[in-house]
Amino acid sequence: MAPPLSEPTITEGSTTFDIIQHGHKDLVQAIAFNAYGDRCATGGVDGKIRVFNRHRDGVWRLCDNWAAHAGEILELQWLPPTVYPNLLASLGIEGRFKLWAEDPSAAPGRRFSSRTGNGRAISEIRAGRYPFRSFSVKHDEVTRCTWFALLASDGHLSVFESEEPEMLSEYGKMDDFQACAKPGRGDETCFKVRFDPNPEPCYTALRAGVPQDALSLVVSGLLSVKIFRTRNTVTSSFGAATRAREFYLALEIPHKHLVRDVAWAPGNYKGYDMVATACQDGFVRVFRIDTPYSENDGKSWAVEDITGRRKPGEESSGSNGGSSAQASSINSSSTSSNNTHHRRTSQAPSGIRVELDKSGTHGERTATGQPGQVEHKLTELSKLDAHQSPVWRVGFDDDGQILGSVGDEGKLMCYRQMPSGAWAKSSELGMMKTKLTGIE
Repeated sequence: MAPPLSEPTITEGSTTFDIIQHGHKDLVQAIAFNAYGDRCATGGVDGKIRVFNRHRDGVWRLCDNWAAHAGEILELQWLPPTVYPNLLASLGIEGRFKLWAEDPSAAPGRRFSSRTGNGRAISEIRAGRYPFRSFSVKHDEVTRCTWFALLASDGHLSVFESEEPEMLSEYGKMDDFQACAKPGRGDETCFKVRFDPNPEPCYTALRAGVPQDALSLVVSGLLSVKIFRTRNTVTSSFGAATRAREFYLALEIPHKHLVRDVAWAPGNYKGYDMVATACQDGFVRVFRIDTPYSENDGKSWAVEDITGRRKPGEESSGSNGGSSAQASSINSSSTSSNNTHHRRTSQAPSGIRVELDKSGTHGERTATGQPGQVEHKLTELSKLDAHQSPVWRVGFDDDGQILGSVGDEGKLMCYRQMPSGAWAKSSELGMMKTKLTGIE
């Protein structure tokens, strides 16, 4: 006698896929996993967020469910697990960006929501005349600061920065400008913004002059993809100089058809960055971004030369007293020169002068060759047409080794980079509905 049928068990290393009943009353628009892959959040057209936890037995169970937005949820993103408590960011079609905090002491089913079933957002940013359509979050593990980038339906980009480290309920506006052209009435639109997921720029970019703490963004709107990076500026208020950062246009990637999605690859240890786009014409394009540098810049590949930071006492060390005194003399004159420079900097520019020196406050940012703007070069690595239909989503894995895309036909295509640098299709995943028939 054959053994009775039972549900398949999930073992370590199993290739079985988990089919979860998400419980939404309508389509699921957004899905986000945390960094460990054991927590999943889904957002539906019904405006609700449902959080699932993967337990030790391998089964996904519902953790909480609450009404987050008045309309459909466009995007979700978990903040890094090093931030306590766990935080989840969401964006609704009404244009409100919200930040949700978990209460670890609450009972299951009430971790993010109250007894009435409504969530308790610890922070909320409302759009103005034009609603937000995309957002991205970046957290610095060293400084413990967090940045939020919000892109509105008119192509205006606003970047917010936490006022203090670990202060996640209050943010100040760091920069805002027109990132994309404003669409015309009746135009089909799609806007996306993504932060560079790498902790810092690649080593060639650092040698070329990009600051070690520079922020990088890729923005897609209509038929164009733009890459922005920050440069250091000095502002003056009542005679006191303060350091600030502003975004400038580093590179523009034109397209002939509507861009649906964009992704920035993690893992820039190769010395260059990669960006992938999903286009309405059915192609997935992968681009390589380089920052040329001069071989005669007088720098080596030492960390001190690339970052511009010297170890304490390194320059004062010498083989004898004369060299030590000479180094001390050089250091003192250099310090005096630096102090004079800082003094002049704090006194020279006025508030009006600083605003004029900027590449544009609320208008479109352009590459004007001002100090701190580094040249970038673009190379198209691959143009993939595996879908043969419009592509809606594109994304890299956490290591930047696998690229995935989803098209109109409902299939997930995976690609890998070959030794030549080009990308090629490696696997394909499709879902089919089948009817269960009884066995007589």
